[in-house]
Amino acid sequence: MNDMSRRAALPPQKGDARPDTARPRPARSGPFGVLDIGSTKIACLIGRAESDGRLRALGFGWQKGRGIKSGGIVDLDEAERAIRAAVGAAEDQADMRLKSVIVNLSCGQPESRLFNVQWPIDGRAVAGDDIRRVVREARSRAASEGRGTIHALPLNFATDETGGVADPRGLYCDTLTSQLHVIDAATTAIKSLTACLERCELEISGMVSAPFASGLATLVADERELGATVIDMGGGTTTISVFAENHLLHTAQLPIGGIHVTNDVARLLSTQVAHAERLKTLYGTCQESPDDARELLPVPLVGEAEHQIAKVPRSALVSIIRPRIEEIFELARDRIETSGLGRAAGARVVLTGGAAQLVGARELAAHILNRQVRLGRPFGVIGLPDAATGPNFATLIGLLAFATGDGQTMHDLDFTAETPNGVLARLIAFLKRRL
Repeated sequence: MNDMSRRAALPPQKGDARPDTARPRPARSGPFGVLDIGSTKIACLIGRAESDGRLRALGFGWQKGRGIKSGGIVDLDEAERAIRAAVGAAEDQADMRLKSVIVNLSCGQPESRLFNVQWPIDGRAVAGDDIRRVVREARSRAASEGRGTIHALPLNFATDETGGVADPRGLYCDTLTSQLHVIDAATTAIKSLTACLERCELEISGMVSAPFASGLATLVADERELGATVIDMGGGTTTISVFAENHLLHTAQLPIGGIHVTNDVARLLSTQVAHAERLKTLYGTCQESPDDARELLPVPLVGEAEHQIAKVPRSALVSIIRPRIEEIFELARDRIETSGLGRAAGARVVLTGGAAQLVGARELAAHILNRQVRLGRPFGVIGLPDAATGPNFATLIGLLAFATGDGQTMHDLDFTAETPNGVLARLIAFLKRRL
């Protein structure tokens, strides 16, 4: 084991600093524009990959989330203004204009399923067209009314009885078998997202499942290989992704996040949402302390004069925050168990997202999930401001990593390519496969 592998295998050091690791060598250098559309923030990053795999930011911009609820667009005008502002700031910084972006998908009740596909090869060598057909077959099986496929990811191949084949092209067999991971979402939500970006004069060059991107940004190589679960605690949603053997095996989404914690505080303490957010950020914790009952926090009450401020013990704030965070982890535990991938998920959980930064969240997660838990900060991106390198920007950085080829298999194959039309075109394609 080399020095880098040894460092990656060590437990997190003080302060939860991200283990030192290297990115895979990029398949594409860029530049690329990526857009993270979330309930609490909308962020745009323009960047490229260096030859050593490091990511470099050329332009960055972000805005407070508007017109978005639980990852879905609920107000086109508000969402358009926020997206235009975030993209415009990144474009000005990069001194370039974007025509298309890769965007995260967390709307439309995404679902994750596994499919096994067998394809006849009849003793010849496997060609790229065969793999395309396998992927299209999985898409066809997953197709249902009102749902659109976002990813159809080949996990592994088998040529006849020989399994564990990463790329079967050139191998001879009678039957090609593959397991694929398909992620889809409601077509109407995808159309609304597309329409919003068209209003911003942007095309969607790719959609990436939000938990997939979070995993790409926060997992080290050993975790991806041996098995780990990423829980991204966002503002309006919490997403879950399971990785093993360098593949994404499962995703899930919970309609609950940091906004719900803030709303609980605002409602139960009768204060404004903005002040509830401030209380949560400055004093919020999941850990109880003997001093909490004695420490009094200033809480301006809704509808009262500005000078009339109540004094609330910190213990009251903790008693509001902790049950909601417990609920999130209990729901996440149930989703992991019902996925049937408990063993594949490994004994390690990486916690990321803005709400994961609450004091005591890591320890509470370890207790409820009964797994080792570390706080996952995304890979460093050269040129990003420090404020944009925390766990709340994991999805954004993962999108840029995906754009450069991370997490993708067989980069040279276009899985969206269609079968040639016309008798002559099909005959030529058939002869090419046989010769």
